[in-house]
Amino acid sequence: MKEAYILGEELTEIFERNYTRKGAKQAIRAWCKRARQSKISQFECFLGTIETWLDQITNYFLERLTSSFVEGFNNRVKVLKRRCYGIFDVDHLFQRLTLDISGYERFK
Repeated sequence: MKEAYILGEELTEIFERNYTRKGAKQAIRAWCKRARQSKISQFECFLGTIETWLDQITNYFLERLTSSFVEGFNNRVKVLKRRCYGIFDVDHLFQRLTLDISGYERFK
C-alpha cells in the first residue's frame, strides 16, 4: 500500500512540474514503467488507459487547462436531476440548480 501511495504522489508531481509536452510524455512513460515493475495489479487497467490516451493527456502541458469545471458542473446537474425527480416546473428546477451552485455564497 505504501508503494502504491508513493507512485500516486509521483504521478501527481509530474503534473505539477513545468514540463513540455514531449518531456511530460517521457516522464509519464518512465512512471508507467516503474508502476509495472511494482507488480501492483490494481494499476494494470489504469496503465492501459494512460497508454491509450497519452497524447490527449499530455495536451494538458500545452496550456495547463482541463475540462474539470465542465465535468464538475455536469455532475452537479446529474445529481440535481436525481434529487428533483418529479419536479415538472422548469423554473423551479433552475432555481434549485442556482441554489446548489451559488446559493450558499449568496445566502450565508
